[in-house]
Amino acid sequence: MFHHRPGRFAALAITGLALAAGVSPGAFAAPDHHTGHEAKPTVVLVHGAWADSSSWSGVVKRLQADGYPVAAPATPLRGLRSDSAYLADYLKTIRGPIVLVGHSYGGAVITNAATGNPHVKALVYIAAFAPDKGESAAELIGKFPGSHLSDDPNAPLPTALIPVPFTQADGSTGTDLYIKPDKYRDVFLSNQVNRAKAAELATTQRPITAQAVGEPSGTPAWKTIPSWYLVADGDHTIPAAAERAMASRAHAHTVEVDGPHAVAVTDPHAVTRLVERAATAR
Repeated sequence: MFHHRPGRFAALAITGLALAAGVSPGAFAAPDHHTGHEAKPTVVLVHGAWADSSSWSGVVKRLQADGYPVAAPATPLRGLRSDSAYLADYLKTIRGPIVLVGHSYGGAVITNAATGNPHVKALVYIAAFAPDKGESAAELIGKFPGSHLSDDPNAPLPTALIPVPFTQADGSTGTDLYIKPDKYRDVFLSNQVNRAKAAELATTQRPITAQAVGEPSGTPAWKTIPSWYLVADGDHTIPAAAERAMASRAHAHTVEVDGPHAVAVTDPHAVTRLVERAATAR
């Protein structure tokens, strides 16, 4: 699907031998046969909280139909630094230019993961966080009114979320955050899909840790890499005003769509169109 190491099983064998020998798997890179004007950039789609890679399905189909190599890796949603490091390592396995696309919290992840990677030619934010250094997702979402994550500004936790404690690898306690099933259709989808589909998505949502949404961002890649931004006017998760402010600050090429936070689900055509604009920009 995207330009990577040769042959699935051969790649596994090479990686295993390389690790056993203490050699970087990158040392065994195959020649890149896609050169010059023949190559389209690989589009990497990064999901955020309360979704998974399947949220990009409509976009993936359209991009593949237009001849783009596409990857949609899973985001761990454990912590911004660790999630960004994971994605940064993943990007190193891809040959040629990359268009990096982030939705929601995935925007914060691409902002950090792309820093210092010369192969990332464009960043595309889809109703996403584009933090500056030191900012967190939680901080950005509270700067503007309009989010439906909480109907009580004085509550210690947004009232639309369910905290689920869990034991971390080091024995400490972490907290996963889920959107309450009866709030999911409003918060994430702005009531723009039917109740049955919303219930399905609420059931399969992936939680994010409280640590991840509160962790400050590092040096932002949008200061050195051209960016594009899709503002979802009907967003009930990140206020549209916050999205406009982040897009303006990043000097992003910006479009606005009358859609919910999960705009890739409800309007994959608009999302694909913006991604392809970024991919073909000179």
